[in-house]
Amino acid sequence: MNPWPDDDVILYDGVCVFCSRWIRFVAARDLDRRFRFTAIQSGYGRRLAQAFGIDPEAPDTNAVVHGGVAAFKSDAALTVLSQLPGWRWTRALRAVPKAWRDAVYNLVARNRYRIFGRYETCFVPDAEMRERVID
Repeated sequence: MNPWPDDDVILYDGVCVFCSRWIRFVAARDLDRRFRFTAIQSGYGRRLAQAFGIDPEAPDTNAVVHGGVAAFKSDAALTVLSQLPGWRWTRALRAVPKAWRDAVYNLVARNRYRIFGRYETCFVPDAEMRERVID
C-alpha cells in the first residue's frame, strides 16, 4: 500500500461515545498538537476508511496514520499513546502478543455501543479541537 499523504491522522467512529471520548483524551494530552482527527462519517474519513479496507457503514477498528503507515486496532491505540507525553511507557505493551491485544480490542469494539452508548449524530468537538478535525 502507498503511504497516506496526511500524517498523524486518527480515524474514529464519530457516533461512538467511547471513540469520541478517546479522541478527547488524546487531544487533551497531545501538547504538541501533533494529531488530527477525522470521523469515519465525514467525507475525508470515508475515503480514508475505504483506502484501508474499513467498511464506513460498520467500522470495526479505529486507525491512525503515523510515519506514513496505517495502524489498526490495538496497534493504532498503542501508536497514539506512545506519542503522548507521560504515556511512552505503553510501548512496552507491544511485548504482549498482538493476537491477545486485538482480542481485547475486538471485545470492546463489538460491544462499544451497548456498553458506552451511541450519539444520534456525529460528535461535534469544541472550537479549539475543531481546528484539528479534518472533514
